[in-house]
Amino acid sequence: MVLSLFERTIARRYLLPGKSEAFIALVAGISVGVVMLSVAMLVIVMSVMNGFRAELLDKIVGLNGHAIVQGYGERIDNWESVLQDVRKTPGVVKASPLIEKGLAVNYNGRYLGVLVRGNTQDAIDSLGPNLVAGNLSQLKAGGKNVALGARLAESLGVRVGDTITLINFEGRTTPFGTMPRQVGYKVAAVFEVGIYDYDQKFVVMPMQDAQQLLLMGDSVGMIEIKTTDADKVEEILEPIRRQLEGRAVINTWKTINSTLFEALQVERVAMFFALSFMVLVAAFNILSSLVMLVRAKTRDIAIMRTMGATRRSLLKIFVTTGFTVGALGTVAGLVLGFLVLAFRQQIVKVIEVVTGQNLWDPSIRFLSTLPARVDPLEIAGIVALALVLSFLATLYPAFKASSTDPVQVLRYE
Repeated sequence: MVLSLFERTIARRYLLPGKSEAFIALVAGISVGVVMLSVAMLVIVMSVMNGFRAELLDKIVGLNGHAIVQGYGERIDNWESVLQDVRKTPGVVKASPLIEKGLAVNYNGRYLGVLVRGNTQDAIDSLGPNLVAGNLSQLKAGGKNVALGARLAESLGVRVGDTITLINFEGRTTPFGTMPRQVGYKVAAVFEVGIYDYDQKFVVMPMQDAQQLLLMGDSVGMIEIKTTDADKVEEILEPIRRQLEGRAVINTWKTINSTLFEALQVERVAMFFALSFMVLVAAFNILSSLVMLVRAKTRDIAIMRTMGATRRSLLKIFVTTGFTVGALGTVAGLVLGFLVLAFRQQIVKVIEVVTGQNLWDPSIRFLSTLPARVDPLEIAGIVALALVLSFLATLYPAFKASSTDPVQVLRYE
């Protein structure tokens, strides 16, 4: 919409009302503020929700892969041939054997339930960026060294160099019954992947040591798979799923963590829908401020009409005035939203200090830090929503102004 010099001058004048229209200026300022806050809240909330999903997916996939091939009875005997078939599947980037079993751990009389993971050397080395203490290079087959999650080490009171006892209750059968198998392991490293449940439960060791502890012989529990695209993992693995039918089952990250990710998706949609009403409220504020402006400027509008101003010019003037208010609020909201996201961790800490409350308990939030990931398409959608509602809010007062009859207004002047 191109404005003439006359239209731009009048629109600029109405955007900066004089002292006699202080109340109109206040309402317009409130409209800018409400648009700013609503846009900022949408940007912050949607980015944090995206960050939750992305961080959880990255960390879960980093530890468990995109999918697992799991044998019946929690073991795969002919795993080498299965592994070769999986690796030949188009779209599979990596496949490696894995053992995972729930056991108990004892340290100085303190017992806890843990998940023992027997990993290949490559998988163990991949924990390097998450290393908190110790040395992962000590985790070699036959060395009886393990790595613990940071929260588990804290709960047990264990430090690098201490010896823990892992207890397998499915031990060897004797004439007196099944005797639990208890084996001591030295803590060689402590890691923190950032997901509380994993850091609280996992004990990582070489796969050969896990096979010996669990009396599995040469069998493994599952095969971990990574693909080229996590979102298309079912399509990629469909051929191998049919091939392994009756021998093993394939579970993807979507099915393993379906409850968690579905809850996040529902909450994300619900939050967007609820916060969108704030933008609608801001649009009503723009509408009310323009209605008051039209009522205050009725005489001026009538005079402009008698001087040759067209209905189209008046329509463009008031649409531009209202839309500019919405645009200013939208830009300010984007700036505020990005600033809050940039300093989100510091803001959380300040609020915790002021209130004395722990706002980010990792045992509840799954992640140890507040995540955020900006989606450009979502930001564009938020901006479009704010601008469209702002534009629609200007139509009624603009049409009202353009339909002003100068004869009726100036009759008694």
